[in-house]
Amino acid sequence: MQTASGARLDTKRVALLLLFLGVGWYFWDSRVLLPLKLLVVMMHESGHALASLLVGGKVDSITLRMDESGACLSALPPGVLRKVVVFSAGYLGSAVMGAVLLLATFRFRLCRWVLGAACVWLAVMGVLYARDSFTLLFCLGTSVVLGLAAKFLPSEVVDVVNLFLAAFTALYALFDFRDDLWNSQVRAGSDAALLAQQTWVPAIVWAAIWTLLGIALLGWAAYKSMHGEHRSSQMRMPPLSSARRS
Repeated sequence: MQTASGARLDTKRVALLLLFLGVGWYFWDSRVLLPLKLLVVMMHESGHALASLLVGGKVDSITLRMDESGACLSALPPGVLRKVVVFSAGYLGSAVMGAVLLLATFRFRLCRWVLGAACVWLAVMGVLYARDSFTLLFCLGTSVVLGLAAKFLPSEVVDVVNLFLAAFTALYALFDFRDDLWNSQVRAGSDAALLAQQTWVPAIVWAAIWTLLGIALLGWAAYKSMHGEHRSSQMRMPPLSSARRS
């Protein structure tokens, strides 16, 4: 299917994305997916950490917990704008990573580079900022797994792993908005409530802003990922049969 702008809707990509979104949703409460959930929580906390460094602050520690909660402790220079950037970077950071993974996997076909970059990111964050054994072991252990996968898995399997990571990260980011920001009890202890204390802007307003921006970003990334220019329409995609066997 081709639009007036020359972009082509790749039905294989759409089918794969829907398949993996469905798998993630159906098995959402399975303990098997806990490592992936913790991986996205690490993306959330890494967003806070990176934003803290960008505004001239210092990151003290990052913590992950088995209940899928996490924390990034940092020291920031004075200024409301800096706090807005840092507090917003958690939920939006997860959405950004979901968008990046969608584009890197579907649009740019970076294949092993996706897993390799994730391997390096986790190792760096663990060594520099983990202050407890669980966070350190998770970061280093997952880094090793992703590094070995990037190095030794067949290309077709790497494609499937990348596709599922991209879809699951996007799904988790959306569920994060729903469960954390639109549940009044949970929102009271969220980043939105903490930022409301600093800015006097109600937490529900920050929730709305972050949700709209996150959904818009993920929607744009999904649209770009599902469409390709005519000249790139022959990009190799893993067959649907391979995805089903995963």
